[in-house]
Amino acid sequence: MSELASSQSPGSAFPTRRLMDGLFVLALAIGAGFALQRFGAYMDLYEKSFLVLAVPLFGWLGWQWRGLRNLQVAATLAALAAIALYQHDLARAEQVFLLKYFLSSQTAIMWMSALVFFATGAYWLGLIARAPFAERTGSAATWIACGAALTGMLVRWYESYLIGTDVGHIPISNLYEVFVLFVMITALLYLRYEQRYGTRRLGAFVMLVESAAVGFLLWYAFSRGAHEIQPLIPALQSYWMKIHVPANFIGYGAFSLAAMIGVAWLLAERGILASRLPSLELMDDVMYRAIAIGFAFFTVATILGALWAAEAWGTYWQWDPKETWALIVWLNYAAWLHIRLTKGLRGAMLAWWAVVGLLVTSFAFLGVNMFLSGLHSYGSL
Repeated sequence: MSELASSQSPGSAFPTRRLMDGLFVLALAIGAGFALQRFGAYMDLYEKSFLVLAVPLFGWLGWQWRGLRNLQVAATLAALAAIALYQHDLARAEQVFLLKYFLSSQTAIMWMSALVFFATGAYWLGLIARAPFAERTGSAATWIACGAALTGMLVRWYESYLIGTDVGHIPISNLYEVFVLFVMITALLYLRYEQRYGTRRLGAFVMLVESAAVGFLLWYAFSRGAHEIQPLIPALQSYWMKIHVPANFIGYGAFSLAAMIGVAWLLAERGILASRLPSLELMDDVMYRAIAIGFAFFTVATILGALWAAEAWGTYWQWDPKETWALIVWLNYAAWLHIRLTKGLRGAMLAWWAVVGLLVTSFAFLGVNMFLSGLHSYGSL
């Protein structure tokens, strides 16, 4: 039996799970109804549609993965507690103990950052020392970090409206916010595979890219003041942003996960940590699944981006540097999947390709903003 398998029998768990699934969807519906009643005046038709569609979507995700359901519930309760403590006054973030040290958006994101570093160390200790307790600690810390990230984003969304109704927006509009999104999505993708394959031995590698992202996030926050909430620039005042950006970052997160599994594969193939890591076949399968999922979402994101461009600039494609590099990323992973599926190739070449693919993806995500200019220059450093 898998090290992560549940000890509860299916028969005894089924009625309880059905009840919890039903209560979860009911809570989602009540929450969506309350949001529509309370904040509907500030929403357009598209935002109301997204909110209504979120109920079956997140309900289905919660049914499929109880860990994600529990995360959503915990983060929602924490965010609601923060909202109640604010009492419509943003200044209370520095006056109320729970807000100042736990529940304000910036504090929650700092907890996320600390927990990511802690989880990275715990996973590596577990891998090197063959210590299951350290691995379980790393897994738990990663879950809590995801909860802190989701709480921080939800509370930041509310805080933006406390600044002004004309300032309020979903927190995925700048590099600071999307790095929080990237950390959370990548960690959740890893945790899903951790559960699916019943091993925590790959967490040490995946959390390295998470720690690097958090390192950039902290530098960006403290050196550039990027944590401050700013009004949306006109180019981002679009409903397309709310679906284009999350789809993009599921792709980025999956590609990053695949690259770090590729690093583990290459080390194990050379006999480094081979006795501590899962089999090459298992890692190859995780790498393939991650790239397949990432490619699907990145394709959707690219199509959505083209539709957004047509609305904003009157044309679907302008060979802007960001668009060009997005196409390069898409072609890179399309070729990877084509070779694996049609030629049946496995092994070192595809592992190296996945690793190099992360460099290409990183330049498309961050390098373009740093070194090139174009229609997407609003995301520059």
